[in-house]
Amino acid sequence: MSYPFYIFFGVLPSLIWLLFYLRKDSHPESNQMVLKIFFYGMLAALPAILLEMGILKVFTELKLPLIFLTFLNVFIGIALVEEFLKYLVVREKVLDHPEFDEPIDVMLYMIIAALGFAAAENILILFSLGPAFLFEEVFTISVLRFWGATFLHALCSGTLGYFLALSIFETKKRSVLLIIGVGISTLLHGLYNFSIMELERIFSWLIPIIILISLAIFLAFAFKRLKKLKSTCKI
Repeated sequence: MSYPFYIFFGVLPSLIWLLFYLRKDSHPESNQMVLKIFFYGMLAALPAILLEMGILKVFTELKLPLIFLTFLNVFIGIALVEEFLKYLVVREKVLDHPEFDEPIDVMLYMIIAALGFAAAENILILFSLGPAFLFEEVFTISVLRFWGATFLHALCSGTLGYFLALSIFETKKRSVLLIIGVGISTLLHGLYNFSIMELERIFSWLIPIIILISLAIFLAFAFKRLKKLKSTCKI
């Protein structure tokens, strides 16, 4: 009976953030499209796991000092892989879809895909607890993931989505803007994880908090700017 509860508490943080960010859209997307992208975001977690395991194996064979191995794995083997896979979901399933008609849609769908990805991560983490269901432990993990990793996924992918949206209008700078978006989201995602894993206690929490707050503020202004851009979009 514990596994249905794991699924519920794994998905719940993503659903709360999903409802929050969907309110940003004055022309709401269809529920079918939202659920579709959320589901594809969840599916993206599966190849992410395989790629992360393969990349870690390759990096391990380089015989690097542990700190350098951790750095490469966190920034490239995890952050870059996850941000790029979430981007692929939106590129393949949204950008040519008839419902994509506003610049703000890019940010929203990147966030939706990210929240689906985070939900799958949350479920897998809770499943690792085994069949013994301890409500306090599950609830604590769910709350920490809500304010931490789940929020981070949404913010990083939303940032990438902002630059992807700008590339629609700046066609000559499209590749540059995409690289900037992927680079910033990967850098901050990696720094967040690296801080928690490797830095001293005060910095292991201070740096992630600064990253989350800074990205949240950035996305608030990004949404306002995109709302001012013209509504018809085609890549």
